[in-house]
Amino acid sequence: MAMKKSYLALVAIITFTMARGQANNFRDPSIDVQHYLFQLKLSDSDDHIEGDALIRVRFLKPAPSISFDLVQNNHEGKGMLVSLVRAGEQELHFSQSDDIMRIDLAKVAGAGTEKEFEIQYAGTPSNGLIISKNKYGDRTFFADNWPNRAHYWIPCNDHPSDKAAVEFVVTAPARYQVVGNGILEEETNLDDHTKLTHWKEDVALPTKVMAIGVAAFAVQQAGTIACVPVFSWVFPENKKAGFYDYGLALDILPYFMKQVGPYPYRKLANVQSKTMFGGMENASCIFYEENSIRGDRKTESLLAHEIAHQWFGNSVTENHFSNLWLSEGFATYMTDLYLESKYGQDTLNKELLEQRSQVIQFAKQRQTPVVDSSTQKYMTLLNPNSYQKGGWVLHMLRRRLGDSIFWKAISTYYRSYAGKNANTEDLQRVFETVSKQNLAVFFHQWLYIPGHPQLGIQWKYEAKAKSVRIRIEQKQPSLFDFPLQIALKSGNIQVLKTIQVNKKVISLNIPVAFQPNQIITDPQIKLLFESSITEQ
Repeated sequence: MAMKKSYLALVAIITFTMARGQANNFRDPSIDVQHYLFQLKLSDSDDHIEGDALIRVRFLKPAPSISFDLVQNNHEGKGMLVSLVRAGEQELHFSQSDDIMRIDLAKVAGAGTEKEFEIQYAGTPSNGLIISKNKYGDRTFFADNWPNRAHYWIPCNDHPSDKAAVEFVVTAPARYQVVGNGILEEETNLDDHTKLTHWKEDVALPTKVMAIGVAAFAVQQAGTIACVPVFSWVFPENKKAGFYDYGLALDILPYFMKQVGPYPYRKLANVQSKTMFGGMENASCIFYEENSIRGDRKTESLLAHEIAHQWFGNSVTENHFSNLWLSEGFATYMTDLYLESKYGQDTLNKELLEQRSQVIQFAKQRQTPVVDSSTQKYMTLLNPNSYQKGGWVLHMLRRRLGDSIFWKAISTYYRSYAGKNANTEDLQRVFETVSKQNLAVFFHQWLYIPGHPQLGIQWKYEAKAKSVRIRIEQKQPSLFDFPLQIALKSGNIQVLKTIQVNKKVISLNIPVAFQPNQIITDPQIKLLFESSITEQ
């Protein structure tokens, strides 16, 4: 997802409202959900919704009961109240407490067996399904599930490690159009001035990217790329500019198909919405905040970021939020690479310098590793560590290994884990196998240690010896091992030298045939670091 500039305030609000939902951080370990079918009724009379969920699960071990995440009614009267649970024709006893509903089974289910449960429920969502008005005053309904806000409106295993196929059957006033994950199976006008819309996604998804959007839309099929139809869904008032902006997806989609692998879904819809994020990468159904439309190419990087997520985050999904960089860091750097392919090296360098500055500034405020398992407040993981530093880790891997090996490793990683879950160790294993290098030190220092190299560099030209004496000191608490490229310059004359920095202090003399008047660190922009340079 892409963050809005006003994001810190939103994080504080949402983190507070989610506090009661943070106790359940892991899915029910006894089951693996195979398929969800959510039948939902929406109305304009109030924000009340009615739901009938059919959930098919496979039992991983014998269990006398199972549980799903679902937020119960709160003191404000918001939340979901379950009225009936059954398996086939047999009604089952159930209970609700805070964010968990538990179902007692008629008999212990054996490992390997599958059962389907029907859960009837109703209520007013306090989160997850955002029922509001857009900037034109029109009523809208938009799912906004990240990170684990789906259980505010649908019963589910609300954790990225449990992926399942999903269908949404939405009955709403006939004036609305409904968009969702997957392929449109049915759209039928009913006698009571409502309309039934059925979207079906057979590819297993994490709940964080399951979505419906219900509003008045202008819809265009912008084109088709390799048999994948690409659609733009925008508010009617933004039709002209929105069709142009979202149509930029036709340039972006082929790049990732070529570089990474086949597109994982059967359609791509880019949707103007009321998401709290700048963009939310719902599978095959990306939501962008309502002011994203500008009528120019400035939305291109936003679209590239969210489209990259279809491979990284949606198809290959981090097994836990602590590995969020496998989603956001990938989307950040894949966007950089797309821009480089279209606009050249200077554009990539500009992006990298800006992102490096963001990482450095964040580290001054908070010292935490990229793979951060210390917090259960998942919204706080939406920070420059997960995005920009994660992207920089991939950039340094690319520069270390070369383009050919880098892209082979990326495509191998995707092919190996498409439709599945992965963690950082899985990525490391793939890169080591493809490159035939031991990358343990690299992955450990950049992803599991807080901070980055902070270098104090002193240099002096020795005229008699015709050499430059350089002293490099690592000033951060944990030592790093990395190659540092420097350029010794005098006017248009330049000599490049790469120094392996692997100690607290490195001192060396570099022979030169001229007297340099300047030293530039990392001239080719290969390293995440900061430095101060002093001439003696």
